[in-house]
Amino acid sequence: MILYYLVIALHFIVCVALIVIVLLQAGKGGGMAGIFGGGGSDQIFSAPSGMAFIKKVTVVCAVIFMLTSLALTLMSTRVSMQSVIDQISNIPVASSQQPLE
Repeated sequence: MILYYLVIALHFIVCVALIVIVLLQAGKGGGMAGIFGGGGSDQIFSAPSGMAFIKKVTVVCAVIFMLTSLALTLMSTRVSMQSVIDQISNIPVASSQQPLE
């Protein structure tokens, strides 16, 4: 059970990191990366090596996100193996007083 909460915490951290990293990447219009220097040669994100680094971090975060999503799905199905149909079948059905014709 504690492993489930650790995976949820890791998943949350990766989600936030992935959002921030994607927003930092310079798109066709410059994106949020323009806020941090706007195209100067001394900024970390404008250099080709900086963009390669951000792209690699994005790929790693995306892979971790997919793996934690899969792990959480598998863990949650293992906890409750009861079907929704099984829960509905336990509800008593009201009998009608008059037969339908």
